[in-house]
Amino acid sequence: MRILVVEDEEKLAEAIKKGLEKEGYAVDYILDGEAGQRRIEINHKDYDLIILDLMLPKVSGFDIAKNTRHLGILTPILILTARDAIEDKVSALDSGADDYLVKPFSFEELFARVRALLRRPEQALPVELKVKDLSMNVNTRKVHRNGKEILLTLKEFGLLEYLMRHPNQVLTREQILDHLWDFAFDSFSNIVDVHMKNLRKKVDTEFHDKLLETIRGVGYKIRA
Repeated sequence: MRILVVEDEEKLAEAIKKGLEKEGYAVDYILDGEAGQRRIEINHKDYDLIILDLMLPKVSGFDIAKNTRHLGILTPILILTARDAIEDKVSALDSGADDYLVKPFSFEELFARVRALLRRPEQALPVELKVKDLSMNVNTRKVHRNGKEILLTLKEFGLLEYLMRHPNQVLTREQILDHLWDFAFDSFSNIVDVHMKNLRKKVDTEFHDKLLETIRGVGYKIRA
């Protein structure tokens, strides 16, 4: 899952980014409202969630939420702000926000609210994924093949989940990078190939039926 943070306090934005990345998310942050609005308009399909401050330079969080919904963009929005007045909460939610968290906050609560919002996409996504004898529970982050548990890193889990949600579909390296890494990542890096190699060792090596397939010069797919 990929998250956009629009927050003008850079130290806080960096702290949120680091905290969410430890939970396995890819995170970008932007420090002013105008740039945030532009990123959302152009790249909203790249993000699964927007974390938005209200008091931003150039364009306020209220206006960003309102403009985002006016454009028909349904990406969940979590407001993160020091403004704790009831009228601010009502106004933000009426502007199109999905949730509201007041600063100072605990990261545990932020993570819980992020998980809750990501469970409510435009179309309900199944928690249990299955491709042949490979199964995954997205909530418990448990993966089994033929009854044997497979231990994965957070990035390997995210990569496998992305593949399992698109069985028999070729996913390009660019699509995988966009989904699992942030905007600053070098698109010429071989990081996707390295993670796929490690994932293949864990998922396929001990089994006769190979599920992960390389499409030379294009990307990867999982065979269902």
